[in-house]
Amino acid sequence: MTGRRGAVESRATVLGAAEAWERLLRVRSEADAASAGLLRGADGRLRWRDASPAAAVLADRYLPLCLAGARTTFAQLGQSLDGFIATRKGDADYVTGAQDREHLHRLRALADAVVVGAGTAVADDPRLTVRACAGQHPVRVVLDPHGRVPLRRKVFTDGEAPTLWVVGADSAAVGGAGAGAGAGGVETVEGVDVLTLPDSAAFAPRRLVHELARRGLGRVLVEGGGVTVSRFLHAGALDRLYVTVAPVLIGDGVPGIGFPGPDLMREALRPAVRRAALGEDTLFELDLRTPHSGDPLDGEHPEPRQARDEGQ
Repeated sequence: MTGRRGAVESRATVLGAAEAWERLLRVRSEADAASAGLLRGADGRLRWRDASPAAAVLADRYLPLCLAGARTTFAQLGQSLDGFIATRKGDADYVTGAQDREHLHRLRALADAVVVGAGTAVADDPRLTVRACAGQHPVRVVLDPHGRVPLRRKVFTDGEAPTLWVVGADSAAVGGAGAGAGAGGVETVEGVDVLTLPDSAAFAPRRLVHELARRGLGRVLVEGGGVTVSRFLHAGALDRLYVTVAPVLIGDGVPGIGFPGPDLMREALRPAVRRAALGEDTLFELDLRTPHSGDPLDGEHPEPRQARDEGQ
């Protein structure tokens, strides 16, 4: 009898996935990790002493992001094996599986802001909220230089999370809303904050990251679409990139990553990578802060060329 009770009590002390995730949401430093019960082993990795396999996976997968600091920019894309994020008609429901969608929601929960381009806001009408796991909604940031995203989109109408609409000074959104904002000014239009930037140069990824940080949004998730993620990647504005590849062949469609590449393979980006299975999909986590071929010697990335579609 005593042995059975002891076994039950031992199982009760095992940390489950739900509680592990709640603890991870509060981890932003080594001290936070210690408070969450994480211990550093002889191999240098942080682990819980008694945790379920699912809880251990969460710590392994998300602790690097939790401990990345108050200023970090990361991106996520889900794509087919042949590199497309949607069909040629824009259908993306769904390229990757349910586990990848849960992973995406966990990334949102760890971000202060989630960024999408105008193309994604128009085509997908995303909610950009945290629903598949515990966590607070990030501020939804819509990059829309030409003011072409209709105000009926969910990010502007559902009231579920704060939204920042980033538009150009000469866009229809500014004149049509009567905002009259000056360079860099912020207005409120139908319950949405509008940030008006003076020109296309102000939409450069590094400048956008700086602008968001000035508003207390230092942990930024760039979620889509492919052009926007590619612009941030090519500009050297990303610290981490998550790409989930599904075992599906689309053949033709909306491409994922694409930017002006090098002539020689030895100059291609080869960052440190971790792989994980998400059901039938494969998650690649690229650490873009590590040195790799193609970087200037001083570690500074060159300024990117103008993207083909600023509004994506």
